[in-house]
Amino acid sequence: MDFKKLANQYKDELLDNVLPFWLENSQDKEFGGYFTCLDREGKVFDTDKFIWLQGREVWMFSMLYNKVEKRKEWLDCAVQGGEFLKKYGHNGDYNWYFSLDRSGRPLVEPYNIFSYTFAAMAFGQLSLATGNQEYADIARKTFDIILSKVDNPKGKWNKLHLGTRNLKNFALPMILCNLAMEIEHILGKDYLEQAMDTCIHEVMDVFFRPELGGIIVENVDVNGNLIDCFEGRQITPGHAIEAMWFIMDLGKRLNRPELIEKAKNITLTMLEYGWDKEYGGIYYFMDRDGYPPQQLEWDQKLWWVHIETLISLLKGYQFAGDKQCLEWFEKVHNYTWEHFKDQEHPEWFGYLNRRGEVLLSLKGGKWKGCFHVPRGLYQCWKTLEAISQK
Repeated sequence: MDFKKLANQYKDELLDNVLPFWLENSQDKEFGGYFTCLDREGKVFDTDKFIWLQGREVWMFSMLYNKVEKRKEWLDCAVQGGEFLKKYGHNGDYNWYFSLDRSGRPLVEPYNIFSYTFAAMAFGQLSLATGNQEYADIARKTFDIILSKVDNPKGKWNKLHLGTRNLKNFALPMILCNLAMEIEHILGKDYLEQAMDTCIHEVMDVFFRPELGGIIVENVDVNGNLIDCFEGRQITPGHAIEAMWFIMDLGKRLNRPELIEKAKNITLTMLEYGWDKEYGGIYYFMDRDGYPPQQLEWDQKLWWVHIETLISLLKGYQFAGDKQCLEWFEKVHNYTWEHFKDQEHPEWFGYLNRRGEVLLSLKGGKWKGCFHVPRGLYQCWKTLEAISQK
């Protein structure tokens, strides 16, 4: 495998294809912030602004400015999005709305914890890029609110009746693993290590289930027990695999090789579990007992699932040297580039049916923004580069 050539493939796709698409098409030059609902060619088809996607785009361009190159247009893009978020994204107390209309008026209340996590990530990176203390303060205040909401992330917007079936979801501890490292410069070392330990414990001891063959479940009850209902049986292979590269990064950061090894093994187990043996690609949702999943889109093939898997496989090989990771990488790489990359227009498709045919030709929407494709290309580029130098 020619790692150098592969590294260039990911790098060129990021810098020459994907980033220009978002820079040119997504910035709202009139009101600030970003359009994320972009059709196949990049034309805007809806002007609502979703806070978590606004935050992700601020983060993306700040991070690239910090880590790749000090390009003025990247910083300008990040700052204007950050200013829009600062002004309109929250209710005055850093409770972050889910969505706004084009001009910044709130549409959906702050029920979604991921509006908060991506706002914190955005302002963390933006503070590094600009040296602006106000941005660092926003990140810190938001992080504190996230921690205060861990036990009931939706707060008063929680539609579940409390007391009957209280569940804990995998997504929040998983995101916190990544977020803690993202804003390390704001949290300080002691605080960070305490946060990391908690997140690692949740992900690797509570949601990881050796008794189910070493897979990760999406929901458990508040005491960490398996539960038999739709949510309790839900397996989301892409989520689990994405979390594993966060854990591998933490394992590297904390010098814990056993953690890296465990995360690499879970990656391979989840991929084997979630791979569609008939049509190729990774299922979106599964039921651990093989019952029909409740999500009607369960068998769709999604862009982020495959891109995050590529990152975890490369890190598994880089940090643990497992050849199985490389074999799987080749398989998933071929599937991903063949099916998700649009050969005629910039950026990638997000939604395929089970057979791998394009289901929606959009390049961005309510759930797909400037995040998984560019972050994945960046991570794969840098990891492949490191492997090739080794």
